[in-house]
Amino acid sequence: MKRDLVVILGLCIGLLLAAVPVLAHHALAAEFDSSKPVKFTGTVKSVDWMNPHIYVNIESKDETGKNVVYSVEGGPPNSLYRNGWRKDSLKPGDVVQVSGMKAKKADSNRIGNARIVTADGKAVFRNGPEQ
Repeated sequence: MKRDLVVILGLCIGLLLAAVPVLAHHALAAEFDSSKPVKFTGTVKSVDWMNPHIYVNIESKDETGKNVVYSVEGGPPNSLYRNGWRKDSLKPGDVVQVSGMKAKKADSNRIGNARIVTADGKAVFRNGPEQ
């Protein structure tokens, strides 16, 4: 009886410890500013398919007309894969429209909570509500 209690207690502690990484995940509001919405059209330069998030690097022109490469943060690869994404869903050279939020850090070119739409109107990436 006492041994069963120790085993059950050990399993409960193990489950609690396994949940800690989930609690450590950051919120969008920690890195991105919802008061800084951004929309632009650009050309895909590369797609970095890695954990914990994928990044789509997109070249466009900023407000001053200067070329800039934005790093658009996506979800985790496993989640995107389950939702129909593949590594080749976006390819270098594809023209896309992006809407999302700029990073809080002023000198950053990171975009979060983004929606990426291809030239043919297909939304291949949605990380937030319809925008």
